[in-house]
Amino acid sequence: MPEELNAPWLTVSCFALLGRAADSESDPDEDAPEAGTKEFFSSWALFILIMLLMFALFTSYILQQKKIQAVHETVLSIFAGMFVGLIIRLSPESPIQDSVTFDYQFFFNLLLPPIILASGYELHQANFFRNIGTILTFAFAGTFISAIVLGLVLFVWTRIPLDGLNISFVEAISVGATLSATDPVTILAIFNLYKVEPKLYTVIFGESILNDAIAIVLFETAQKYADSDAGSLTVLNLFEAIGLFLLVFFGSMLVGMIVGIMTALGLKHTHVRRVPKIESCLIVLIAYASYFFSNGVRLSGIVSLLFCGITLKHYAYYNMSRRTQLTTKYLFQVMAQLSENFIFIYLGLDLLVQRNLQFKPLFIMVAVFGICLARYLAVFPLSKAINWFIRYRARRRGMEVADELPFAYQAMLFWAGLRGAVGVALAAGLTGVNAPALRATVLVVVVLTVIIFGGTTARMLEILGIRTGVVEELESDDEFDIEVTNGGTYYKRSDTALGYTPRRMDSTIPLDGVQRRGLDRNDSYSSGNNRRPSPPPSSSGKARSASQAIRDLFSGGSSGDHGAWFRQLDEDYIKPRLLLDQSNHKGPGAV
Repeated sequence: MPEELNAPWLTVSCFALLGRAADSESDPDEDAPEAGTKEFFSSWALFILIMLLMFALFTSYILQQKKIQAVHETVLSIFAGMFVGLIIRLSPESPIQDSVTFDYQFFFNLLLPPIILASGYELHQANFFRNIGTILTFAFAGTFISAIVLGLVLFVWTRIPLDGLNISFVEAISVGATLSATDPVTILAIFNLYKVEPKLYTVIFGESILNDAIAIVLFETAQKYADSDAGSLTVLNLFEAIGLFLLVFFGSMLVGMIVGIMTALGLKHTHVRRVPKIESCLIVLIAYASYFFSNGVRLSGIVSLLFCGITLKHYAYYNMSRRTQLTTKYLFQVMAQLSENFIFIYLGLDLLVQRNLQFKPLFIMVAVFGICLARYLAVFPLSKAINWFIRYRARRRGMEVADELPFAYQAMLFWAGLRGAVGVALAAGLTGVNAPALRATVLVVVVLTVIIFGGTTARMLEILGIRTGVVEELESDDEFDIEVTNGGTYYKRSDTALGYTPRRMDSTIPLDGVQRRGLDRNDSYSSGNNRRPSPPPSSSGKARSASQAIRDLFSGGSSGDHGAWFRQLDEDYIKPRLLLDQSNHKGPGAV
């Protein structure tokens, strides 16, 4: 046998031996417990998944060392999962096949929360609030357009008796919701590598983190009407569904924000920062508590966890000890990295291992066409509307401005519409006679979009001429241990005792040959730095600033920046009440 064929055949032989072991170890008494056998195969399944995860991470390391940018680790993770899935599929049937099948409860309870929490915790808040109007437009209106357009395309197609599918309108909208959840992990990773213009990165990232939550709530809302009136929706049902959606979304958002604010107050008025290990554990548990509490009261845990992460980083973070700041920052990053790679491996495995799937080639092709059409209608018309509104508002002030979203940005937004594992997990909740075909379609579409769109992102950046090499602020793995002096040099801090308050950075490290922008007063909201808020102003100034900020909410302020009202209200009124007093460290919050 040729040497290059030895490894696959040895792997197949290994699975064959496992299959025979399952037959030989089965107890003749069917009622007898099989705990030992299940533990045996569960161990093998976990070993396979961990080895695949190690392979994906080590391959990512090699790609970074070799500066290979055309292929991303997520694509390799999918192919690695597909390769092992094919071997398992060709091997004699054994319990190990069921052990590596995609479990949506495992996904929602274990894999997805770290990704959502890290997204909220690492959000660049200056850019996010600066582009909040654009982000919300794509997240809400764009997701609705995608779900409705794709649902209508699939519903109309199934009226033609070619695939033997006859799905109801609610089923079509449910599939539209599952495939409206974008997951541009691959694209954003490449954006980080190329240092793409921050506005484009922020809009795509902001849309994706809100889009997942909206798609989940939209899917769950549609499923509530799946069994009523033969799966049809009346006008009354439609308005009821919209009201339910808004109630669930904003109720979940409120839960997450309240948990984050209460955590900030708890850290301020206690001395728990003196024990960083306990403090770090409490932060993680509090975040997860918001997720499971919201799920328990029929709200959206994803929405709650997202806004809990944002609020924790915006307020509670500055009341933590420095050691807890470091711990939570990198713990959430590590957990998210492992979860993302695990998910893509899972997708590749599931494509070939899962047995209760029905593949309908024509229906899959129509679905791919449908998501492209839906993404087109969700990006380009909304972009034109955003550009028109920005120009109209500027002309009212006697100014002329460039397009908020030029065509190159619009095209990249369209290209960033690849689907992810959230859609696969939601599709697992589909029921009925059409469920196997619909789940298979969602799975194939997700894998295809990640491979095609994610694998060609670097080339699209070159074709569209999008500016790269832009750095907004210093990013360093030792950002909490580096002090920048007025002379432009830096050194390791030695005063790293618990409770140490980092000084505000008054200078920056020169970055030769790299464009630098965006360093203004708004950057105090950046999640990437460790600046403390300024000391609270006088009480009369706070009241005046708060009332002026509320008026600016409706007028846009003198600068026309509709995010300025929140920044002013937050800096002058909210932060002084939630954060440790920076002027002196006396009182119950001091260390």
